[in-house]
Amino acid sequence: MVQWEISDGEVDYHTALEKMENHVQKMIQDEACEKIWLLEHPPLYTAGTSADEMDLIEPNRFPVFETKRGGQYTYHGPGQRVVYLMLDLRKRGRDVRCFVRQAENWIIQTLSDFNIKAHITPGRIGVWVPRPDKGNAREDKIAAIGLRIRRWVSFHGISINVEPELEHFSGIVPCGISDQSVTSIVDLGYPISMTELDKALIDNFDACFTSD
Repeated sequence: MVQWEISDGEVDYHTALEKMENHVQKMIQDEACEKIWLLEHPPLYTAGTSADEMDLIEPNRFPVFETKRGGQYTYHGPGQRVVYLMLDLRKRGRDVRCFVRQAENWIIQTLSDFNIKAHITPGRIGVWVPRPDKGNAREDKIAAIGLRIRRWVSFHGISINVEPELEHFSGIVPCGISDQSVTSIVDLGYPISMTELDKALIDNFDACFTSD
């Protein structure tokens, strides 16, 4: 059984990290159930284990947090749905590649509920959408994935851009990709609320995270 938590308002990053770490440790000790936490953060940048300092263009713009999740630099802020996945891979096949694929498919299927055609691109982390209005080869990133696994329990997770301030991404090279840009659900012309996105995430979860 997966426990769902949805936080109102902005959650401090240190507070979220401590809460997530505590829950994961309890899961490792079989003292807590799986959990998915939906929240928003105040504006900040995070650096994953592959982050290149050259990609931090404006280091003094927002607080910068070093994390032990996979990936490079990313932005979190109001209008972006952050989803922390605390799932037990001991019960889900112990297959990290499969788990990442499931997370990608979850985002893609959720966005398809709103007629947004998203995809993954070889060599690029995250989920992307085509932008033919900006050039034939153009695609923009709409969701990021940054996971960590500890003793087969996952944490950190994904972020989906609903209606964040896209200019805030200009202080970094998002995920090390400099030849494309970042977009959001609202920027694409779909006036979707956070509540509607949350419902779609919950509705699509079971089908996307079954063993394959």
